[in-house]
Amino acid sequence: MQALRTPDERFTALDGYPFEPHYLEVPDGDGTGTLRLHHLDEGPADAAETVLLLHGEPSWSYLYRHMVPLLAGAGHRVVVPDLIGFGRSDKPTQRSDYTYARHVEWLRSALFDGLDLTGVTLVAQDWGGLCGLRLVAEHPGRFRRVVVANTGLPTGTEPLSEALRAWQQFSQAAETLPIGTIVDAGCTTALPPEVVAAYDAPFPDESYKEGARQFPVLIPTSTDDPASAANLRAWEVLETLTLPFLTAFSDGDPITGGADAPFRRRVPGAAGQAHTTIEGGGHFLQEDRGPELARVVLDFIAATRG
Repeated sequence: MQALRTPDERFTALDGYPFEPHYLEVPDGDGTGTLRLHHLDEGPADAAETVLLLHGEPSWSYLYRHMVPLLAGAGHRVVVPDLIGFGRSDKPTQRSDYTYARHVEWLRSALFDGLDLTGVTLVAQDWGGLCGLRLVAEHPGRFRRVVVANTGLPTGTEPLSEALRAWQQFSQAAETLPIGTIVDAGCTTALPPEVVAAYDAPFPDESYKEGARQFPVLIPTSTDDPASAANLRAWEVLETLTLPFLTAFSDGDPITGGADAPFRRRVPGAAGQAHTTIEGGGHFLQEDRGPELARVVLDFIAATRG
């Protein structure tokens, strides 16, 4: 598998992102080599609680920069990977290199084989949920609690929102994929130019964006999709899990609006939790209301310890 690696100088002096990079090697998935996966690892290494923050499409760990200091400052270890194809992680050059199953396995290899994370509090948004919830279902013993925000676990049996269908069409038809502008459009607050530039930083040109191009068409839209059966099995497990499970969606996301209800209805661990709607946030609520989401996570950890 051939992959591109974004030059380090693209990540120097990014606005609000002073964190030290960390890297792991994961099998590439076709048996020919490895890929380098980047992650942040902040807070005490021996902390009693580990918080795993998973981003989605087309963002990267930069999305969580407002939350990491608050979570780490509370004494928690905070791990924030860049999905393969995004951020400082390697970027395979062929769209066919990216599959849903490989994204899940790349994360599993890094987080469990590489970092051996246990007792994890998952915080997942967008594709962070599509991948992270698979990990929860397939390795429930690794997790202590779950927070889902503006995400879902589609199986191909439910209709997609009009906004999501429009995004799929745009992502495939656009001659260029303006990553920073796309993130800006998914926020309720106007991002300053230096922040838009930081979202563009991982992608020097279009050749680095094959993963970003492919992600939208990997969402299961029918039961014939290769990921449908695995996601249906994941739901079967989630419907038995009693670990604490919290929904914290924003009130301004046309893509995932209403997708919190199935989690509250179907996951036993969601019963009796302090589910919340974060006001004033768009799809990328970490940008719009990052400190508020961090406080929700901190309160949830405190309320469910022991």
